[in-house]
Amino acid sequence: MIDELVAIFDARGNRTGSRPRSVMRAQGLWHASTAVLVRSGDGTRVYVHKRSDTKDFAPGMYDCWAGGVLGADEDPASCAERELAEELGISGVPVEPLFTATYLQPPVRAHMFAFEARWDGPVVWQPEEVVAGDWMGLPELRQRLADPTWPFVPDGRQLITHWLTHHLSTDV
Repeated sequence: MIDELVAIFDARGNRTGSRPRSVMRAQGLWHASTAVLVRSGDGTRVYVHKRSDTKDFAPGMYDCWAGGVLGADEDPASCAERELAEELGISGVPVEPLFTATYLQPPVRAHMFAFEARWDGPVVWQPEEVVAGDWMGLPELRQRLADPTWPFVPDGRQLITHWLTHHLSTDV
């Protein structure tokens, strides 16, 4: 397996170069990632999936964000579109920027670029990354997230909690 080059950032969010993914993980280097929240067309449901046991971060946990680490020469929007297509088989839909956040739980230090996509079509998992998934209503998602024992990815939990608190419109 090729050790892909990923973009490396400083603590302020400035791109400073690139390193192999394995080096970034081993040394806990600042990097950037994208996260795409897939919502139904009416906005009342989100797509929640279970990550494969072979993921290098939070294997086997649940997540409601499709995304990943920015490649060495990638911009956040392109990375978000690529990851959405790779992980969930969704392409040709706009990814709208939501917010950026910092995730700091050493050894992971990341600048996270959150996006949203609306989709009512089929979802096709990439088996190396996703092993299960389904639509979940927002009330159920809130209830599940309130349980600290639910195995939900920690950076995704931070993002969805922020989104539910600060960005969800009151009409949903």
